[in-house]
Amino acid sequence: MEGKMVDGPHRKPGSDGKGPRRALSLAMLATLAAAVLWGPAADATTIDPPSMQVDVAVVFAVDFSSSIDPKIADLQREGHAEALTSPEIIRAISQNYLGCIGVAYFEWSSPGRSRTVLPWTRICGLDDAKAAASVISNTGDTGHMRRGRGGTSVSTAIDVGGLLLDEFPGTAMKKVIDISSNGENNDGLPVQPSRENAIAKGYTINAIAIPADDEDPRQPLASYFARSVIGGSQ
Repeated sequence: MEGKMVDGPHRKPGSDGKGPRRALSLAMLATLAAAVLWGPAADATTIDPPSMQVDVAVVFAVDFSSSIDPKIADLQREGHAEALTSPEIIRAISQNYLGCIGVAYFEWSSPGRSRTVLPWTRICGLDDAKAAASVISNTGDTGHMRRGRGGTSVSTAIDVGGLLLDEFPGTAMKKVIDISSNGENNDGLPVQPSRENAIAKGYTINAIAIPADDEDPRQPLASYFARSVIGGSQ
């Protein structure tokens, strides 16, 4: 099975943003649930005792390019925080073999432009999830400093996410890059080599598309992500 693709919310003009934020939280909940659920129980004898031992390592790769305005920034930042602390995700984490996941959160735009908001953090329950969500909410992009942020390099998102997974300080039975963005790759290298490299390493790529209000229904962003970005085993 390939990575998971979720179409995010469409914002209505004049809305307060709470509806779309809830919709994006649900979309992120769906992709995160798919990421953190690890099917087969591992044999304890196959697991080494590293500093961070988890069932799944998940990298949130969040678009903060110049097209991300404050409303979209809020949708992404708070959507991730709410999904991470949801009862459904906490329950899914607890039902895995070790009952813990590793989470990192970074923001990206053009090649060379990325920043880590949440370094690798071990989450084994609600208190851990709340602490991580607080860092994301309080430190994540607000969308108010958009000028000069650059284009949308989805290949950079995959490459940086893959590097974080390469450097994961422990052992994970599954490794996932969860991308959220409001645009196609329009800067940097083509997506395909980055995608193929990540999949070859055994990583899963999921994506959440945040479509424009005036999106052409004949060319939905979700279709682009499904065709060109997501991949790997579920």
